[in-house]
Amino acid sequence: MGMSNMISLYEGKVGDTIQIADLQVEGVMRRRLLDLGFVPGATVQVLRKSPLGDPIAFRVSHTTIALRKEESSKILGEWC
Repeated sequence: MGMSNMISLYEGKVGDTIQIADLQVEGVMRRRLLDLGFVPGATVQVLRKSPLGDPIAFRVSHTTIALRKEESSKILGEWC
């Protein structure tokens, strides 16, 4: 995966599917995201955005999870 094609989950549009390549999150939040299924290689679908764009609902591993911009902007991947 080339870095030029990388986008953050936050940049995805409703309906996009993104394959995770890297998590630039540290500490307890990184562990929590990994436990929820945000692991490299997993596919994430952007389900809906709130009117102001924060938080955003994602589907990963048959689970719907809402993340704030702070977290979703640090999860990088490529469109599928």
